[in-house]
Amino acid sequence: MNQATRELTIRGLILGTLITVIFTASNVYLGLKIGLTFASSIPATVISMAVLRALGGNTILENNLVQTQASAAGTLSCVFATIPGLVMIGFWSGFPFWQSFFITLLGGATGVLFTIPLRRALVTHSALPYPEGVACAEILRVASPEGNQQALSALMRGSAIAAALTFLSTGLRVIRDGWSATLAFGPSIFRVQGAYSLALVGTGYLVGLTGGLAMLGGVIIGWGIAVPWLSAITPHPAGLDNGSFATGLWVHKVRFMGAGTIAIAACWTVFSLLGPVSRGLREAFSQTHRAALDETDRDLPPPVMNALLGALILGLGVLFSLFLWPVTSHNALLLVMLALGLGACLFIGFLVASACGYMAGIIGSSSSPISGISIISVVALCMALMGLEALHLVPDAMTAHDQHVAIAYVLFVLTALTGSAAISNDNLQDLKTGQIVGASPWKQEVVLLIGCVVGALVIPPVLNVLYQAYGFVGTLPRPGMDPSRALAAPQPALMVDIARGILLHDLDWTMILIGAAIGVALILIDRLLKLRKLALPPLAVGMGIYLPADVSVTIAIGAVIGRLFDRMAHPQSHGDDSTGTMIASGFIVGESLVGVVIAVLSGMTGHGDLLAIPVGDGFSGIAGIGAFALCLIWFALALRKASRPV
Repeated sequence: MNQATRELTIRGLILGTLITVIFTASNVYLGLKIGLTFASSIPATVISMAVLRALGGNTILENNLVQTQASAAGTLSCVFATIPGLVMIGFWSGFPFWQSFFITLLGGATGVLFTIPLRRALVTHSALPYPEGVACAEILRVASPEGNQQALSALMRGSAIAAALTFLSTGLRVIRDGWSATLAFGPSIFRVQGAYSLALVGTGYLVGLTGGLAMLGGVIIGWGIAVPWLSAITPHPAGLDNGSFATGLWVHKVRFMGAGTIAIAACWTVFSLLGPVSRGLREAFSQTHRAALDETDRDLPPPVMNALLGALILGLGVLFSLFLWPVTSHNALLLVMLALGLGACLFIGFLVASACGYMAGIIGSSSSPISGISIISVVALCMALMGLEALHLVPDAMTAHDQHVAIAYVLFVLTALTGSAAISNDNLQDLKTGQIVGASPWKQEVVLLIGCVVGALVIPPVLNVLYQAYGFVGTLPRPGMDPSRALAAPQPALMVDIARGILLHDLDWTMILIGAAIGVALILIDRLLKLRKLALPPLAVGMGIYLPADVSVTIAIGAVIGRLFDRMAHPQSHGDDSTGTMIASGFIVGESLVGVVIAVLSGMTGHGDLLAIPVGDGFSGIAGIGAFALCLIWFALALRKASRPV
């Protein structure tokens, strides 16, 4: 093998596997404890470069494949949002290894398969920014022997500042990790908040002004209109402060409105992508077309993809059969249920993969609302099941005992959909990185599949260990356990509640339908604005409604800073090797690395506040505002200095 083009290597696969184990376990723990995970691409890139450089003979392409494999497996941990629901409803008493392994693996593998035609539509022939993919590519390029030393310096400065701020806020906790303000005008409550997160500031810079302001528009709709309106018409519980009341309304009401907006906007996005995606499908499955392409634009060979598709359909069919066989009658209705599961994984799965890939292209993988897509998926699954029930095509055993088996089957199929969506969300970032650095897409797709295998091997035992050690809120494996230490598992509990609410006909559809109406209105507004060469991406607005306000507000701050202080000299776009791009990438790197370290420590010790130093709220609040403001001022000055003509 030519040393300069070393790419797919045994040592790289081994290193990617080792990184995978750590990141996957940490992400599962964080997801069950607080409902959040960290993006693994950038930390994997940095660790890979350090280890392979120490071993010698490393190349930018080999480093890229290691981070591709590790990030895929780390992202697959998003199945924590659904599969624990089977334990929470009492269908499983633990996590059976083979069923958990195969549903995770097959779901992730469908995501890899779906991203092959989507790569051409959303990466090769698209101007989407892919902030984390660009950041990874810049890290790989500037850290290579021929890299730009000035750009590397900017990257390191940004990383060091973000790492210090994150360690102070998340590790030592001597400064707050965000700010909030709550105002009341009569019965209406207004609340605004932001995060002291330089990674989100960097994401906003890379996203650009249009995406950042669209997300800020979602915050205005959610927190400036919906929450005040709901707080005015909803009885205020005694003893509950205004801030907690407003947050509760957003969690239980407004987020469903955001999910409705995302659903309509996502469907419109997929519809608008039908042409490019259809072209991508034809090209991906054409052996003649593949033969005419350069190595840097070749996907897996069509015979391999056909075999993979057949294996996935067969595997999912067998898996769903084994899941239902002990609890339902063995007749034609069982075949109907298998068709429902397979149809959902192939049809709904491709739709959510497209939507997730597009959202990742707008704001990155870290902030992409996978849980919102899971809500849309569980609603679609339950509605399909209700339609079949109305036609008497559902086995009686599934509808008995308050739809217990039906809810379990929905959660099982939903796990495959979540794995597919999460992998699509992350993989297109990786493929964007590969496009920038000149990688071979088919080799990336191979290691993505390997990453899915490794992640699926790690996730079931980690879930079992965490469940046996802590339990879930409301579900403990043994009597006498301390319920205060139970993992909150917020997403699985939400999916269970939605599935149960729809199938038992007691879900409040009002907010979802309002959100859908908002989505239609946003599509019309966006079409009108495009006549004037402007844009208001409906999907970004929906994400602004659904995501926590501090995420969207901070992304918008980064976008505005980028426009005010950098684009005076570069009105069209940020250069790939500009100082601003490198500092923004550094922000994401520094915060991600510290987040990984803290997550690993939390997972090993079971304590999220291991390094915390007790200080007063007043001091931490003032210190947080001051530190974050100084970082923003430094960023703005660095951009202005770099934008001046030489």
